[in-house]
Amino acid sequence: MRTLIIEPLSKEAFAPFGDVIETEGSEFFMINNGSTRRYHKVATVETAQPEDQAIISIFSAQALEMPLTVRMLERHPLGSQAFIPLLGQPFLIVVAPLGDAPESALVRAFRSNGRQGVNYHRGVWHHPVLTIEKRDDFLVVDRSGSGNNCDEHFFDEHEQLLLAPHQ
Repeated sequence: MRTLIIEPLSKEAFAPFGDVIETEGSEFFMINNGSTRRYHKVATVETAQPEDQAIISIFSAQALEMPLTVRMLERHPLGSQAFIPLLGQPFLIVVAPLGDAPESALVRAFRSNGRQGVNYHRGVWHHPVLTIEKRDDFLVVDRSGSGNNCDEHFFDEHEQLLLAPHQ
């Protein structure tokens, strides 16, 4: 079983999978009479149909036991999905490139510094939210509309991966 190497989250490394939502290194302009920096359009909400809506939710997540055997990934073919940490705590991201099914050999893992969020592009394979702390909250921006917007892929046993953030 391959152990995933956890990379620091950066815009460049994550670009094939989506956007990193952060202020560091992002362009801004001043608003509100010069008292506020606006980091404009750090990510784009993607929806498949004109009648779809972009919605905002809060996910309150519980930590999974680590090390974790990565047995499955999911994707949202009809819209993007963004996770922005609300408590400033680092979290883990496991992703695979676009395709009919994720390829185990191409799966990558990242660690957010707690001030970075991610926006998975439409159809990108990813693991459900992975908090490091016992409990964490995320602001989630994704798509609401008709149709199935969650595909799951379960790896065969020989394709499963190990996520061990404390090693």
